[in-house]
Amino acid sequence: MRVLVAEDEEILAELVATGLRRAGFAVDTVYSGDAALAYLGLHDYDVVVLDRDLPRVHGDDVARGLVASGSRTRILMLTAAGSLEDRVAGLDLGADDYLGKPFEFPELVSRVRALRRRSARPVPPQLERHGIRLDTVRRTASREGRELDLSPKEFSVLQLLLEADGGTVSAEELLERAWDANADPFTGAVRVCMSKLRGKLGEPALIRTVQGVGYAL
Repeated sequence: MRVLVAEDEEILAELVATGLRRAGFAVDTVYSGDAALAYLGLHDYDVVVLDRDLPRVHGDDVARGLVASGSRTRILMLTAAGSLEDRVAGLDLGADDYLGKPFEFPELVSRVRALRRRSARPVPPQLERHGIRLDTVRRTASREGRELDLSPKEFSVLQLLLEADGGTVSAEELLERAWDANADPFTGAVRVCMSKLRGKLGEPALIRTVQGVGYAL
């Protein structure tokens, strides 16, 4: 649900990030290996799309560091070198998947989603609670059979609440999981999104605010 794109070609990095955001992911972008390591140390990413030929710190060293730290972040390695030997070398470093350049964007999105499903927090294809049904593959949502027209952010927030299975999710966790690193924690973005989501879910109200703690479904 949260992805880091580490790619030194800035135009390509932003194109990939834009496409992944449209597919419903929260995405950060960096253009060097040292920046990738810094972001990976600060945030809990589901997947890192990692260019192998990064400046300052090579992508191979980023992958080694991530694996050595015991991180649950999955690694999708990108490279212009697509030989069998290169693929084997990348996977041996700890990459979970490997994609050669140039690539078709739908395949990249599909591979990122597949890696998300293999993460330490597996998500079932469908989530259901209190008459709400969420299809995490087709990214559709309904309540009592009524289709819900949710924005990607609203869908992500609702998914996090459903995954909590009745537990409380803090505003800080929602910001960490559904927004990117540019989100200002003081803007009230979570509160505004929650208000819109409640309106779309309709009555009777399903999302309750746990004062001083967060939100629960």
